Amino acid sequence: MESKRVLEVEAISKRIGKKNIINDASFTVDGGKVTGLLGPNGAGKTTIIRMLVGLMCHDEGKIQINGQSISTNFKEAMAHVGAIVENPEFYNYMTGLENLKQYVRMSLKPVTDEALNQVIRSVHLENNINQKVKTYSLGMRQRLGVAQAILHQPDLLLLDEPMNGLDPKGMREFREMIQNLKNQGVGVLISSHQLSDMELLCDDLVLVQKGEITYVGPMNNPEDEKKWTVLLETNQQQQALDFLKELEYAATVDGNYIKIELKEDTRTLLVKQLVDNGIDIKEFKVHVDSLEENFLRWTEDGGL
Repeated sequence: MESKRVLEVEAISKRIGKKNIINDASFTVDGGKVTGLLGPNGAGKTTIIRMLVGLMCHDEGKIQINGQSISTNFKEAMAHVGAIVENPEFYNYMTGLENLKQYVRMSLKPVTDEALNQVIRSVHLENNINQKVKTYSLGMRQRLGVAQAILHQPDLLLLDEPMNGLDPKGMREFREMIQNLKNQGVGVLISSHQLSDMELLCDDLVLVQKGEITYVGPMNNPEDEKKWTVLLETNQQQQALDFLKELEYAATVDGNYIKIELKEDTRTLLVKQLVDNGIDIKEFKVHVDSLEENFLRWTEDGGL
């Protein structure tokens, strides 16, 4: 079943004075997928998200949410969006439930008590919802923020650096919550500068550098799906390396492994060649580049 496109960003730009803050940025988000907006601090991630929700206008280009332009049909477009831009704010002297009921009163869509309770369960706050927000941990506040953002059942959820400051338990709970929303068909756009967070959460990636989109695509091995990299561990490393080079394989030493680049999936042939020539195989596995490795390859300056 084809995914529903919930966000289309086409060639948007933003200038402040004579300086281009965002330049010709284009990407999409599909329902039921988590897309990561990744880049160094100051790359333009928050500016892009602020433009998506109308907190900042774009100078050029188009933004459509569920096919509705935010320039010409802002109210209709925003009816499908939930967002946390920077830090969620609450009335600390109220309970979590009282805060959510305040948002229910402001919602353009009716929210039943049953729907409210379902949202509370989906963010795992049912045991704490009657506590005052001033007693909440950072992770609980983030979950309450997501609850507020999804009360009206949006098709698109926008989250700006939502995992800043979370401890490992809070991060795990946050990932589980996002996975649950993804399974419900919500399209999620998450901005972050944390590589490890994005690798665990996201299906697709949008890479931002100095206000420009430098990569849009799948998370793992995006550059060449036909390229295979395998790792070989053997007690005869030098002998194996010499043999592979004789056969004109692209082979290099990587710690205890020999890394072998294949132009096509010839793993079975390679294993047979090694065994037939007396090379013992302790381990033989496909190597998938980590997001960090991909990031260093995609970026010119190689760092955050």
